[in-house]
Amino acid sequence: MNENDLLQVTNEPIVPGEVISRVRGEECGAVVTFAGKVRGYSEGKRVISLEHDAGGEDAEKLLRDIAGEVRERWHVGELAFCYRTGPVPPGEVTLVIAVAARHRPDAFAACQYAIDRFKQKVSAKEVREDG
Repeated sequence: MNENDLLQVTNEPIVPGEVISRVRGEECGAVVTFAGKVRGYSEGKRVISLEHDAGGEDAEKLLRDIAGEVRERWHVGELAFCYRTGPVPPGEVTLVIAVAARHRPDAFAACQYAIDRFKQKVSAKEVREDG
């Protein structure tokens, strides 16, 4: 992990621009970002909220681990990884990832990897109107 990385777990709303603005390495020519939000409908049913199963220290360790894996595989500058716990209503952001790298192929690959690893490690439960 780099001391300039932002790895944050919160139960408060995430403002993507604030997370992305933390990634500003002058030596980097590319910043790739991802913002995941809660869908309003799933399988034709209204979604009431989304809850991920990792919280607290487990979630913080998970973000550190993923950031470490990214750094082992690609030459990246700064990383920002912000994950929201608790019930998150439709339309709100649950995850923001931003990766800076010298060149776009590394930035894209590293961001995609971080998303995929997060989805492998953390399951999400949709609470829908049908129960």
